[in-house]
Amino acid sequence: MLRSSARLLRKLRGVETAAARRLSGADASASALRGTSLLRPLPGLDLPPCLPDQLGRSPTRITTLPNGIRVASEDVPGPSACIGVFVNSGSIYETGESTGVSHLLEKLAFKDTAHRSHLQIVQELEAAGGNVGASASREQMVYSYDTLKAYLPQAVEVLVDCVRNPLFLQDEVERQLALAREEVQELQKNPEKFLNETLNLVGYTGALANPLIAPEDALAIINGNIIQKFYHENFTANRLVLAASGVDHQNLLDIAEPLLSDWHKGSPVEKPKSTYVGGDSRHKTDSDMTHVALAFEVPGGWLQERDATIMTVMQTLMGGGGSFSSGGPGKGMHSRLYLRVLNKYHSVQSFSAFSNVYDNSGLFGIYLTTPSDFVAKAIDVAINELIAIATPGEVTEVELKRAKNSTISSVLMNLESRVIVSEDIGRQFLTYGCRKPIDHFLQCMDEMTLDDVTAFARKMLASQPTMASWGNVDKVPPYEFVCKRLQ
Repeated sequence: MLRSSARLLRKLRGVETAAARRLSGADASASALRGTSLLRPLPGLDLPPCLPDQLGRSPTRITTLPNGIRVASEDVPGPSACIGVFVNSGSIYETGESTGVSHLLEKLAFKDTAHRSHLQIVQELEAAGGNVGASASREQMVYSYDTLKAYLPQAVEVLVDCVRNPLFLQDEVERQLALAREEVQELQKNPEKFLNETLNLVGYTGALANPLIAPEDALAIINGNIIQKFYHENFTANRLVLAASGVDHQNLLDIAEPLLSDWHKGSPVEKPKSTYVGGDSRHKTDSDMTHVALAFEVPGGWLQERDATIMTVMQTLMGGGGSFSSGGPGKGMHSRLYLRVLNKYHSVQSFSAFSNVYDNSGLFGIYLTTPSDFVAKAIDVAINELIAIATPGEVTEVELKRAKNSTISSVLMNLESRVIVSEDIGRQFLTYGCRKPIDHFLQCMDEMTLDDVTAFARKMLASQPTMASWGNVDKVPPYEFVCKRLQ
């Protein structure tokens, strides 16, 4: 018993001694740190070299394979990379039988292929920590893979396999058709998305009037064979771009070329024609609020680069938003629609400028939400705001400079994202056949004058208006009245 007590005392003394040593060591370290200046590097610490004050962007490099596929990339410092396959295909290429197929292709992306099951694809993505996505638009389809650079070979192989070898198994097609039907039902309850789709259906004839979201009658006839037929006709090598950011171009080419070189080329396809006509659509539902979108044509679309740049700045200039700014106090309060509309008319729930732009045409306008008894006044205010932009002397030099600076800041900030850089490369190659340097667009903005904004707005307002409304539409003014106010 005494021996045990003695051993216990010795252990306790040992613990106390070790604790004392640790405390004295900590005191010594603290004392050393107190004498260290944070203005000088810590002794023994190796610092990485600093970046130069002027760091230029890496050039966009492009290689066209013999079958017509373009491989384009821009190297970006950092551990991550984003790769995308961009296809010159969308709802404008659909016919009566294939209406809605682009919508289904988006939903069927990264499912079973000739070499992998859907489960295997998911397992490979999880192992690499990758993130994939697909989106369909009226003129282009995008498949992207965001990952670490170390997994680039696997990422390219999986991405190409999913785009090139989809099986469109009937049970998967039926599953996605059921989900698409639910999405169509939900669309009826989402006024902003509903009106955005309706504007094209009403404002155009021809290809741009094709629905992007598959209508219910189209979903009743779509099957795997129809999807496969549309896919083989439109996903051809001469209409594909493989774009990447954050990768070495030669490394990307070495990986991708064996996977892409034997993709069938296909015949040249002329882009289907569309004509802007304007029009009116009203969807009555049980709602206390009325939502209205009033739009006009942006003639020339993205291919009229100068006008498209003016339109982008004009959208920032007009701005707007909701009556409550979720971004915090003062967000967007400098824009004309905030200052002149939302701050003045407290019945207005939302009031903002928007745009939908395509290669050869586009729409620009104002989206508003108000109680039904105020909707006539709100539409009149929207018309007045559009006319003001087209009137010399109404916009000040200070407002234009602020809008230009805000647009430039937004563009440059977006281009710091590897995902957006990859998308910018791919979409520009499909639209322009090349990637224009950012300095080209910044120069267009810098040279823009108040007269340019006025002239563009007048040209835009000379087109027939397109108006779409949702909710309690009984008090929405007649279309003819809106046309007369704009003359």
